[in-house]
Amino acid sequence: MEFAFRMAEDLKPRSELYSRDEVIAKVGSLHPAVELPDSRFHDFARVGLAQLVADNACAHRFVLGSAVTFDWRLLDLASYPVRAFVNSVAGGEGTGANVLGDPRIALTWLANELSRHGLTLKADQTVTTGTCLTPVPIAAGDRVEGDFGVLGRVAVAIGP
Repeated sequence: MEFAFRMAEDLKPRSELYSRDEVIAKVGSLHPAVELPDSRFHDFARVGLAQLVADNACAHRFVLGSAVTFDWRLLDLASYPVRAFVNSVAGGEGTGANVLGDPRIALTWLANELSRHGLTLKADQTVTTGTCLTPVPIAAGDRVEGDFGVLGRVAVAIGP
């Protein structure tokens, strides 16, 4: 369960670091999202950083929920609770703080890292910032749902 930011404006490379407020001001919408991780490793936690990077950090697919319809900027995303359900059974919970301390910090880090390499974070790009909770085990036939409270819900059925 992740926060996904859709950019409204470009953040072009520059010599000065972007502040969190500058980055968030360029966000057009916030979406709840479900990431479906996958790894070729049976015990991905033990393989080491280089192997995880080569494995695309266990990222596979994500499902983007509807855009939040109110001013989410007023919320403290770091302390914001997120819950997961698998087949309507509670599967775990966490907060935005599990994403580098705050998903807005993660987005700001990305904007500055891209800038440092001469790359632009572009309008209409969607950035998922990382999971708010420990991934829950899923299998073919499961229905996975993320409950983001007032920010919405997002669900996906895992096909056979």
